[in-house]
Amino acid sequence: MNSLTVRAARWSARHPWWAMVGWLVFVVLCVGVGSAVGTRSATTADYRVGEAGRAEAMAAEGHLERLSSEQVLISARSGALDRGAADAAARELGERMRRLPEVAGVARPVLSADRSVVMVEVTLKGEERDAKDKVDALLAQTEAVSAAYPGLLVQETGSPSISKGVERQRGDDLALSEKITLPITLVTLLVVFGSVTMAGVPLLLALSSIAAAVGLSMVVSHLSPDAGVGTNVILMIGLAVGVDYTLFYLKREREERARSGGRLSSGALVELAAATSGRAVVVSGCAVVASTATLYLASDVIFSSLATGTIVVVLVAVASSLTALPALLVKLGQRQERRARRRAERGRPVRRARGDGGGRVWGALLRPASRHPLVTLCVSVLALLALVTPLAGLKITEMSRDTHSRAIPAMRVYDRLNAAFPEHRVTHQVVVRADAARTGEVAGALRELARRADADPLFAGASAVRTSADRRISTLELKVPYLGNSGQAHDSLDHLRDRYLPATVGRVAGAEYGVSGDVARYTDYPAHQNSRLPLVLGALLLVTFLMTAFAFRSVVLGVIGVGLNLLSAAASLGLLVLVFQGSWAEGLLDFHSTGSIGSRVPLFLFVILFGLSMDYQVFVVSRIREAVLAGVPTRQAVLEGIRRSASVVTSAAVVMTTVFVSFVFLHIIEMKQIGFVLAAAVLLDAFVVRIMILPSAMLLLGAASWWPGKAPVRAVAAAGKTADERPVADVR
Repeated sequence: MNSLTVRAARWSARHPWWAMVGWLVFVVLCVGVGSAVGTRSATTADYRVGEAGRAEAMAAEGHLERLSSEQVLISARSGALDRGAADAAARELGERMRRLPEVAGVARPVLSADRSVVMVEVTLKGEERDAKDKVDALLAQTEAVSAAYPGLLVQETGSPSISKGVERQRGDDLALSEKITLPITLVTLLVVFGSVTMAGVPLLLALSSIAAAVGLSMVVSHLSPDAGVGTNVILMIGLAVGVDYTLFYLKREREERARSGGRLSSGALVELAAATSGRAVVVSGCAVVASTATLYLASDVIFSSLATGTIVVVLVAVASSLTALPALLVKLGQRQERRARRRAERGRPVRRARGDGGGRVWGALLRPASRHPLVTLCVSVLALLALVTPLAGLKITEMSRDTHSRAIPAMRVYDRLNAAFPEHRVTHQVVVRADAARTGEVAGALRELARRADADPLFAGASAVRTSADRRISTLELKVPYLGNSGQAHDSLDHLRDRYLPATVGRVAGAEYGVSGDVARYTDYPAHQNSRLPLVLGALLLVTFLMTAFAFRSVVLGVIGVGLNLLSAAASLGLLVLVFQGSWAEGLLDFHSTGSIGSRVPLFLFVILFGLSMDYQVFVVSRIREAVLAGVPTRQAVLEGIRRSASVVTSAAVVMTTVFVSFVFLHIIEMKQIGFVLAAAVLLDAFVVRIMILPSAMLLLGAASWWPGKAPVRAVAAAGKTADERPVADVR
C-alpha cells in the first residue's frame, strides 16, 4: 500500500500537529489572499449571447447602449393625487438626482393615463452590471423626498434596485439555509457516530474547506470572472461533498478499528482507511471535477462560474480528507487508546468500537435484489421511467425579472409601475451597423420599421432614431405594452425579427442588424443553451464512462454507470416538471408557478448529479471490488459490499439531501428548483439506484460485470479466510 493517499495519510499520521497547523495556515492564507485581491465580477459583455448579445455589442461600439434606469413613482397615500404637491416633489427629486455623480440624466415627469401617478425616470452612468452598486445613493434621495412630502407615496423601482433587493434576499435566504442545514447535519452525524467529537469532525472540515474555497475562488475569478453565483454553489456543494468525503473516511477507520479489536495503532488504521476509502474519495473528487468541467463547454459566464466554484471546493475538500483528516483521526484515536488503557488498568471492560457490518434493515432492503434480481430490476427501472414521462411536457424559459419574489419591495413598486404605465413594460432596441455613407438609408428604413410597428397592436410607440458619432451605428427603441414573460411580448419580438426587419433594414445593402432588450435576452439565452446542450451532454457521458471504466477496469460498469446516472437524472427532472410546472404544490413549497423550468436547471442537474452520483458509485463498487479481490465470489461480494456501504451511503445521502432541501426554502424560484431537483436526485440515487437497480444488475451479470477482464480475484488462498481475517486490499 504505497499509493498517494496512503503516503499522504502516513505523513499526516506521523506529523499530526504539523498537518493540522498546516491545514489551518492554508485556510487562513486562502481567505487572506482572496480578500486582498478581491473578486473580479463578470461584466455586461460577459453575458452577451445570441442575436441580442450581438446587437448589444454593436450598440456599445457606437456608445448607444441602453443605460440602466430607475423609475420613481409619486402618488397619493390616500384619496386623489394633489398635482401641485406631486409636481413640487418631482421637481425636488429631479434636482437632487441631477447632483449625484452616479446619474447620467433625469427625464421630465410623466403623468399616468388615469392621472393618479407621476413617474420620474432617472438614468445611471456606467455599466449595467455595476448599477446595483450605485443605486443606494438614488434610494437615499427618494427617501428624503418622501420624508419631505408626508402626504405623498414616493417609491422607487428599476433593474438596479430590484437587483439590489434580490442580492439582499439571497443573502438572507442563505443565512436561513445555514440555520436549517447545520443543525440537521450535526444531528445526522451524531446518529451515525454516537459521539459529539466524531460528529463535529466532518462539519469542521467541511466548513474550513468552504472558507478556503471562497478565498481561492476570489483569486481564480481573475482568470474566469464570477457571475455572482460562485459563493452560493460553494456553500451548497462544499457542505455536501465535504461532509460526505469525511464521512466515507471516518466510517472506514471505525470499521477497521472494530475489526482489529485494538491490535492496530491509530496510524495503521488511518493507513488502512486511506488505502480504501481514501482512494474512493480521490476518485470521486476527480470524477466530480471532470464532469463539472464540461460546463465550460456551454460558453456561458454563469455556468463557467458554477463550474469554477464547484471544482475549487471539491478539490479543497479532497485535500482536507488527505491531510487534515488523517491527522485528526490519529489524535482522536490516540486519545481513545489512552482512555482504553486507563479503563483496563482500573479493571473496567474496554468499549469496543462500533463497526459497520450492515444490519437487519439493510439486509431486508437488499432482499428483493438478492432473491429476485430480474423482477427487482424491471420494477425499479419501470418506476423511474414512470417519473420520466412528465418530461414530455418540459417547458424551458429564462427566469426573468417578472419571476422574482414580491417580498422584495422594489418588485411591488415594479408591479405598480407596470399597471400605471403599461407602455414602459417592455422595450426592444433595434441596432443597425452599416457604412457611414448609408446612414440616411438606414435611418429611412428604421422610420419605416417604426411606422409598421405603430400599426401593430403589439407595439405602443417608438423613439427617435439615434446615430453614433461615426455614423456607422443606428438604434431605434420600440415600446411593448405587455409584460416581458407574456406571450404577446414574445410575439412582438417574432414580428420584429421575422417580418418587419427583413422587409425594411434587411433591404439595406451590407447592413448588420439585431434586436436586444429583456425579451430578446430571455429568448436567446435558452436557445443558446439548447444549441450547446448536445456538446455538453456528450462530453459528460464520455467523461463519466471513462472515469468509471478506468476506476474499476470494466467497460460494463462504465456503461452501467452512465445508464444509471441518465435514468436517475431524467427521473428527477420529470419529478421537477410534475411539481413546478403545475400549481398543485404552490402552497406546499411556497412558490408561484411560472409554468416552466429555469433554463439553467436541467443542464446544471445533469452535470452536478453525474458528478455526485460517482460518490456513491465509487464507494459502493469499491467495496464490492475489494471483496472480489480478496477471493469472494461476485454474488456474495455484491451483497456484502452493498450491505457494508449501505449505512454510510445513506448517511451521506441524508446530509446531501438536507443541504439541497434547505434551498427549497429560498425565495428565488430557480434556486428552489435546483434545490428540489438535486434533493430528489440524491434520494433516488441512494435508495433506488444503489439499493435496487445496481445490485440487481450486477447479480444478473455476475463475473461479466468486470468485462473485458476477468473477475479480479487476487489469490485463491484468500478465499478460505473469513471476512474479518482478510487483509484490506489495495484496489489500485
